[in-house]
Amino acid sequence: MKNLLVKCLLLLPFTLWAQSTTYNVSSYKEEGTKAPNTHYIGEAWLNRIVSADEDLNYNITKATFKANSTLDWHKHATPQVLIVVDGQAYYQERGNPAIILKEGDVVTCAKNTEHWHSSTKDQDVTYLAIYGGGQPTTWTEVLTQEYYDQVAQSLEE
Repeated sequence: MKNLLVKCLLLLPFTLWAQSTTYNVSSYKEEGTKAPNTHYIGEAWLNRIVSADEDLNYNITKATFKANSTLDWHKHATPQVLIVVDGQAYYQERGNPAIILKEGDVVTCAKNTEHWHSSTKDQDVTYLAIYGGGQPTTWTEVLTQEYYDQVAQSLEE
């Protein structure tokens, strides 16, 4: 019994230390907050899951766009990875044809490559965006509803 008591007393500081550790836990399942109507058409929600800091030099943001919603043309100073977790998206890099991305698809956009991405005309999309920290997105051109509609029509054929 005495040995058990001594062992408990020796282990107590480790138990207290382990229980006092705090974790930064977030969930990609949370919808996030409605994005202000800047640099996009339609409805969008953003959930910043991981934010870059001095130790971790990238961000992970969950974005949900309602059907018929799109971002403007933009570029990033670092590569960007998009992981479609639900729905379908349009994706296009300047000078290349637009494509449809489906749930499970992953696309990498090279740094400083002008591009846009969106939900499709008829389906919402949710994706995880992974991109470097430090420099903000550079918005380059408004993507008009007319252009979006042309892309949607061409991809339906």
